[in-house]
Amino acid sequence: MRNSLDLDGRPQDTRVVVAMSGGVDSSVTAALLKAEGYDVVGVTLQLYDHGAATHRKGACCAGQDIYDARAVADRIGIPHYVLDYEDRFREAVIERFAESYVHGETPVPCIDCNQTIKFTELLSTARDLGAQVMATGHYVVSRGLPNGARAIYRAREEDRDQSYFLFNTTPAQLDALRFPLGNLTKLETRDIARQYGLVVAEKHDSQDICFVPSGKYTDVIERLKPGAAEPGEIVDLSGKVLGKHSGIIHFTIGQRRGLGVSTGAPLYVVRLDADRGRVVVGPRDALRTRRIRLRDVNWLGDGTVKQALADDRFEVFVKVRSTRPPQAAWLRHADGAYEVELIDGEDGVSPGQACVFYDAREGQARMLGGGFIASAQSAADVATRPGTAAVTATARG
Repeated sequence: MRNSLDLDGRPQDTRVVVAMSGGVDSSVTAALLKAEGYDVVGVTLQLYDHGAATHRKGACCAGQDIYDARAVADRIGIPHYVLDYEDRFREAVIERFAESYVHGETPVPCIDCNQTIKFTELLSTARDLGAQVMATGHYVVSRGLPNGARAIYRAREEDRDQSYFLFNTTPAQLDALRFPLGNLTKLETRDIARQYGLVVAEKHDSQDICFVPSGKYTDVIERLKPGAAEPGEIVDLSGKVLGKHSGIIHFTIGQRRGLGVSTGAPLYVVRLDADRGRVVVGPRDALRTRRIRLRDVNWLGDGTVKQALADDRFEVFVKVRSTRPPQAAWLRHADGAYEVELIDGEDGVSPGQACVFYDAREGQARMLGGGFIASAQSAADVATRPGTAAVTATARG
């Protein structure tokens, strides 16, 4: 017998741990599974010193969120546990976030959190609790394949799709994960929350980085990395000094405002040279990127990534930001690195972000994996760094 979580057996004989953040999505996930008869256990993670973020809108996993998760668990009648993961979260997510910024990258901490905390640490705890699977409130779809493996597909509501943040998930983890909201819209989710009388039905979505309650990520970096905000030069594409800055951690690729320099034409941050402490600026067309080198590639498509590249290149659709639609690209392996060539190009691609692969541009396309951006070759790179060496990359799968 199969059920809505695509598992053998009866729901009442199936224990499911739900990762409850205190938001409406994970709360509805727990309520739906409980209503379907599953043996549901709610778990909320205390990830950082949440006192300063207790009542701030847009901050997740804070003190109020723990109370909200407990209130939902009481409402639907399931056991609820709060686990202290602060030390692990600080080491695996917050410190890596700060280190990445110091090196001129723009990290995506939610990817690290999903892979190291939720889908490794919490999934292990779920198994210790006797759960067959763990469910989350992510807007993605998980389906079984004919070969017995599972795959991730984009959510029904494209604006809510969160598959970008799950590219680093392993096949073994996918086998034990379920995402019940993937075929719902956000409006439908909130309607369900109202139907069950959940206190979080009208709660704002989390928007900021959860461990940055002030909204200023540089405060976190300077606390963890004293002296990280080291002054340096702002230069144009030719290397001409245009001004001074107070630290490259205050800048991101594509930034226009707050540069403190003017040449009569709009200037954008096109590269951060961490080794020399320089912020390189130029015109908008210098942001255009067509070639990306990747590191730590994770393959979730059929076979292995080497098999996919048997003809030297493989056609994919990629997202280089979570909010951008997928665009056509070629995936290659050259000079010891995985490389993506963007057919139409993309503006403002930054090292540290993810480049995620899909098998189609639109609809509920299958997610094929991805990698972290090690370098992006833009017009600025051609002008200032000819002959840039390849970055060696490894791949899972």
